[in-house]
Amino acid sequence: MNFKAELVACFGQPVAENPTGVMQEAAFAAAGLNWRYLTIEVAPEGLGDAVRGARAMGWRGFNCTIPHKVAVIPFLDELSREARIIGAVNTVRREGNRLIGENTDGRGFMRGLRQDAGMDPKGKRVVLLGAGGAARAIATELLLAGVEDLVVVNRSSERAAPMVEDLKQHGPIRFVPWGVSYEVSPETDLLVNATSLGLYPNVDWMPDVDLSRARCLVADAVFNPPVTKFLAAAQAQGLRTLDGLTMLVYQGVIGFEMWTGAKPDEAVMKLTLLAAMVK
Repeated sequence: MNFKAELVACFGQPVAENPTGVMQEAAFAAAGLNWRYLTIEVAPEGLGDAVRGARAMGWRGFNCTIPHKVAVIPFLDELSREARIIGAVNTVRREGNRLIGENTDGRGFMRGLRQDAGMDPKGKRVVLLGAGGAARAIATELLLAGVEDLVVVNRSSERAAPMVEDLKQHGPIRFVPWGVSYEVSPETDLLVNATSLGLYPNVDWMPDVDLSRARCLVADAVFNPPVTKFLAAAQAQGLRTLDGLTMLVYQGVIGFEMWTGAKPDEAVMKLTLLAAMVK
């Protein structure tokens, strides 16, 4: 008989409304694993102590959310290739006594793109709205996957231009300023909203984009609500869509696989997360 639970967690501030723990706990239970996921409020000045504590207590890993995705890096032993390029960590896994920083946000998006939308991004023409952390993670994975053209559309060049310059070595990426509206050309294969426009409670907000000539798959990184106003507008135009809930679920699936070495029940994770979303 073994009464020892394996521990993972999420470190963030604020973190009380983060639903990842509900999803992971359901996956652990479905797999018959005696694992626990703790959602822990960690102030910036306490992050080093939190990581040292997790290391000392033999935790199997943890997630990092705002404001710790970059600040956690000096406390880790190694970064994956993706995490180095993105410059941020959202998942930490234990390898022996070493803590390895990963970034599963972009990989979660890519798994949804391939598995749920049936699209291989290699050779595709992509428009990416936004230049924040989610945009950089998604852009990195798209470039590594071999897209033909990646256009980053953002209101300001302040964040977008440095991001594009950093990522140029990994593939064809360029910046286009976002004016009053952005018209999506019929040559675009994939349009991704990587801004927070439409995220609860601002559910009536959406990117100012002209979809009248679009023929592409439209994806949204916003996960709550699962069908944003932006995706509803795309569906009204007869376009296929991919929701942000899928990205969130798959980044959690990848984290589960990294920590446990097992395959989770993805349907359980998605249904549990969906039930936790605002109706």
